Amino acid sequence: MHYINNENPVEIYSKILRAGRRTYFFDVRETKANDYYLTITESKKFTNDDGTFYFKKHKIYLYKEDFNNFTSMLDETIQYILKQRGTEVISERHQKNYSPDQITKNQT
Repeated sequence: MHYINNENPVEIYSKILRAGRRTYFFDVRETKANDYYLTITESKKFTNDDGTFYFKKHKIYLYKEDFNNFTSMLDETIQYILKQRGTEVISERHQKNYSPDQITKNQT
């Protein structure tokens, strides 16, 4: 069994995707019944006023019985987004000096 002290699961397989201030972790873990499941963790870096930083984490647990439906819904949702908005990233909206008028001017 891949457990430490029969309580904490050990990662079997792990992939990391770094995306700016966010990092995504895809980790395969083992249940107490010796089956595998997937955890997807988003870790986002934030900065305090004094310059120190901290991370906020959000985690999804995904089990084998949900893989097909999850991947189907994920693919369907991604295809919807790409069909509606294309592949171009509209990064101006994330800048501090963003104004909705900029988008209108840039599109004309």
